[in-house]
Amino acid sequence: MLRPTALLATVLALAGCAQLSSLNNMLPWSGPSRPKPAELGPNVPVLGVRQAWNSQIGDIQGLSLDVRVLGSTVLLASGAGDVAAIDARTGGDVWRTRLGVPLASGVGSDGRWTAVTSKNNQLIALEAGREVWRKPLPAQAYTAPLVAGGRIFVLAGDRSLSAFDAATGYQLWRQQRPGEPLVLRQGGVLMAVGDTLVAGLSGRLVGFNPDTGSVRWEAPLASPRGTNDVERLVEIVGRTSRVGDSVCARAFQASVGCIDAARGTVAWTQPASGGEGIDGDEDMLFGTEGNGRVLAWKRADGARAWSTDRLQWRRLTAPLLLGRSVVVGDDAGLVHLLSREDGAPLNRMSTDGSGIAAAPVVAADTLVVVTRKGAIHGFRPD
Repeated sequence: MLRPTALLATVLALAGCAQLSSLNNMLPWSGPSRPKPAELGPNVPVLGVRQAWNSQIGDIQGLSLDVRVLGSTVLLASGAGDVAAIDARTGGDVWRTRLGVPLASGVGSDGRWTAVTSKNNQLIALEAGREVWRKPLPAQAYTAPLVAGGRIFVLAGDRSLSAFDAATGYQLWRQQRPGEPLVLRQGGVLMAVGDTLVAGLSGRLVGFNPDTGSVRWEAPLASPRGTNDVERLVEIVGRTSRVGDSVCARAFQASVGCIDAARGTVAWTQPASGGEGIDGDEDMLFGTEGNGRVLAWKRADGARAWSTDRLQWRRLTAPLLLGRSVVVGDDAGLVHLLSREDGAPLNRMSTDGSGIAAAPVVAADTLVVVTRKGAIHGFRPD
């Protein structure tokens, strides 16, 4: 139900081993009775794709990987603390830095300032690939920092939201939010929509004033349910689909839905049982479920458009909508291109077999995927 690089949950000090065990028992693909993945059959490449280049970042294990795209540059990090900006046109390094400390989150950047968080609860800022400062955080942060407007925003595992001056590291404000005692060790939602900072907190998308940290609105996509902490676990997970003021997201194992970020109101929600984010455009949304099913919804009202079980039990990443294709990776290191119209297979490509570590991205007409062993592959139309 989660991408391979992110074990399901980290428990804050309140949670014990018994709760971890119960949570793992909920996974349909865990243990000796794991269902057998669906047979794929022969690959018939309806769309021609070739590998253009490959690179390496280092082992991704233990890192909540989030690949950041800025123009033709792809930014990402390794679990061991390497951070790199890679030119998607060639696969070559724009810059690369070794921070010497294990990292917890992916990379946030605005092109000038770049930020990551470490496992020892630090926010680390770089300028042009050179480290400029480190500041302590109240807890580990699994969501990639947001860098915008000369500030760095951090959503931590204790559900605190903080803002720092990008140049100096001075903390501008901090907002603490209550929540359930369990959190996902997985990237959540932290984004800018106009002049509002939007964060995912305990099943809600919450709009903040980025200058002061005051709350402007709250839009619930799901509510905690059940009788214990495990059953009540609900979080908003990345990636999201934004078209103007319309922001659509997934609440872990509960629902997908869209909100109007200008008003802070919920447009619609639909039940859904996936653990990865969604992607889409002004007409359609696409997502993957915990059992490997791929689904499409109409953006206007959430009505189901189609679903396919061709990739059942393959531990899929969040999708990428790319032209006429919906692109997903699986835990066997395969990259699948499915038709956006009905989910029919269009092509599939192999990597190193270690599993795709994060949702695919596109930069400079290049499809970029990263494996758990840290291999970076760039694919282009043939």
